[in-house]
Amino acid sequence: MASSTNIDAYSDALVVLGTAGIVLPVVRRWGLNPILGYLGAGAVLGPLGLGSFTNSFPVLYWLTITDAQNVAAIAELGVVFLLFLIGLGLSFKRLATMRRLVFGLGGLQVLLTASLLSVVAAALGQTTVAAIIIGTSLALSSTAIVLELLSNQARLNTTAGRASFSVLLAQDLAVIPLLLFISVIATGSSPSVAGGLTDALLRAVIAITLIVLFGRLLLRPLFRLVASTHSTELFVAAGLFVIVAAGLIAHQANLSMALGAFIAGLLLAETEYGKAIETAVEPFKGLLLGLFFFTVGMNVDFREFLRQPVLLAVAVICLIFAKSVILTMLAKLFRLSWRSSIETGLLLGPGGEFAFVGIGTATALGLIEPRASSFTLALTSITMVLTPLLSTASRHLTLALAPPRAIDPELTAEPPVGDMHAIVVGYGRIGKLCARCSKRMA
Repeated sequence: MASSTNIDAYSDALVVLGTAGIVLPVVRRWGLNPILGYLGAGAVLGPLGLGSFTNSFPVLYWLTITDAQNVAAIAELGVVFLLFLIGLGLSFKRLATMRRLVFGLGGLQVLLTASLLSVVAAALGQTTVAAIIIGTSLALSSTAIVLELLSNQARLNTTAGRASFSVLLAQDLAVIPLLLFISVIATGSSPSVAGGLTDALLRAVIAITLIVLFGRLLLRPLFRLVASTHSTELFVAAGLFVIVAAGLIAHQANLSMALGAFIAGLLLAETEYGKAIETAVEPFKGLLLGLFFFTVGMNVDFREFLRQPVLLAVAVICLIFAKSVILTMLAKLFRLSWRSSIETGLLLGPGGEFAFVGIGTATALGLIEPRASSFTLALTSITMVLTPLLSTASRHLTLALAPPRAIDPELTAEPPVGDMHAIVVGYGRIGKLCARCSKRMA
């Protein structure tokens, strides 16, 4: 007996994989950001793009996504891995060393920006719950795009790079209370917004406590046993098991699977196997994150660009301006130079991918009306596309405002010819080896 096959699901999966295998190499060859390529491909090929014309042009059926539900599982898995990798890159020691910029600069940025944007959303007619979700979601920036830009420009270790990373880290941490808040309000377990926030924060504290407890008791013995087999396949399987299992446990507790994955990442980051697990899941990282951004792009409705183009353009300018000014002033308050403050503000002025996660989840649960959600996601997508341009503009602007100081000529003078001097900094194993070589050359 022939088994039934869901052709729709296979054709949509084929489009997603084809995008990763065909479209992205072309985008990279053009020198464009691959994340923006995934976003653009998702918007064009999604059910709100060319996929909406399959009835008129049947050939588009094999080239577009006709039903977002067919790739919903892939999208959720992409979010799960994104949160897991963020959690895996954290540790309590790392947070402690960066606490001034993460919890000070980053925390104030999230709080002030989310409060301002929530007030604006409420003034425009949104309910209190919807305004809080929209304001908090728009206060976040794109971790993936900004970090990739800074990494490609070798600017992660600059003052602006470290400040941007710290703020992004605080924003990533803010996603957890946001997801908890949405889950609590959607389940109706609390009669008020204040009660929902209190419940969300309480659950967050309990989750962190469990992270410390189970991270010490269970994961180390598990991965020590797996590592003793010297099998790469088993190590990868154990890592994936922990990710998916944590996500399913969170889902059963009426929380987000992404939240469970984040907790799993923190659990593993506290063990000595964190870097090994990060290396093991590296082959899945690029593909799943790309698929996540592709499905994010599918939520962009091009009709929003035609319905209210002037209002959308004004909203884009206002959002970037407000976020940039707030962050620039806060960075200056934390004693960063004007050059670094302005660059950090412009770099993090656009919206980020977690706006799609928060607003999309809230819309699916009926907390935000579809029209407001569509406009907000279109606003976010435009600002994300502008991120590379703002990065370039910020560097040119800061150079114009504060040109680099001239290098002292004495520092560029070459040593006299014939002198055989070597300066060895440190006298460990490598230092001793260098000293021996210097003596032989002399």
